[in-house]
Amino acid sequence: MPESKSRRSKYVFLGLRLAVVSVGVIWGVFWISQDQRWATLGALFSKMNPAAFIVALGVYIVCQFIVGFRWWLLLRVQYVFIGVGTAIKLYLLGWFYNNFMPSSVGGDLVRAWYVTRHTDKRFEAVLSVFVDRAVGLLSTLVIAAFFYLVFLTGQGQTLQIKGRGGSLAFFARHALFFLCVFLAICVVLGTLASYRRTRPVVRKVASYLYLRGRLLAGKFKIAAKVYCKRPGTILIAFVLTVGTQIVVITSFWALGVSMGISAGLRYYYVFFTLMWVVAAVPVSIGGAVVMEGGLAYLFVHFAGAEPEAALALALCQRVVWMLASVPGALIHLSGAHLPKDFFVDSREPVA
Repeated sequence: MPESKSRRSKYVFLGLRLAVVSVGVIWGVFWISQDQRWATLGALFSKMNPAAFIVALGVYIVCQFIVGFRWWLLLRVQYVFIGVGTAIKLYLLGWFYNNFMPSSVGGDLVRAWYVTRHTDKRFEAVLSVFVDRAVGLLSTLVIAAFFYLVFLTGQGQTLQIKGRGGSLAFFARHALFFLCVFLAICVVLGTLASYRRTRPVVRKVASYLYLRGRLLAGKFKIAAKVYCKRPGTILIAFVLTVGTQIVVITSFWALGVSMGISAGLRYYYVFFTLMWVVAAVPVSIGGAVVMEGGLAYLFVHFAGAEPEAALALALCQRVVWMLASVPGALIHLSGAHLPKDFFVDSREPVA
């Protein structure tokens, strides 16, 4: 019964994400169909320099290989000695799932699943995936904050998006509801623990959760200490991430210039990184519609770009992402992400 409910909830969330993408696409098509915007978009794409697009695509693919190498470094910190080629293949596989699964976290889960097939240090390998994700998000936020504070607010420009408050305001408005839910859970657990028939089950579940929690907490503590003892590797991973993101965004700036967008490079560094973080929230398929709509909105309202040009740039980024996912699809179809022999994660094969 719980499994059926869990499966049903997954289908509900998948349906909601598909609905977000569908509504966004329908609205976008309706918007483009007005005021001769199809013709304007066609003129923009014909004006675009094909060489600039090819360079942006090539730069992006190369940077994905570098990011795969970054993850390989984080794996070695935890003494997970898989090959660098294997790490890059698994990363590209995860990137393919990022763009075609209901959330950008889906690729991380796939990568975490398959890396455990290459090593017996499963917890450390899975943890490295989420450390890799944390390094990527942190570097993205650092780039956005740096260029926003130095190049935008320093010139009197601020991003002011109207709203009714953030997550803290939401929880404050619904504090009574969350308190009631918490009390209801406590009452249910207390009732189950008070009955003689259900008391052993409650004890068994609580004991299992406690032991598993202690075990995982111990492993996490050890793994965290290992990372703390290797700050140089973490710094290298951070620098690699910042460098690749700067190069990728610069290539998109060159693409935007070829399409007639006159916004300065500093806007690209802030807007692209900001939307990369926002698109990581699993509300659509691979951030589709959310990424394009948000990026176009920022360029139009804060950089003075024409709506059609901003949308064309956002669509070009999506096309680059999709084309860069092709290697991951080929890896999945060929089975190149699977271990080739029994002796994996070992420097020397066992005789």
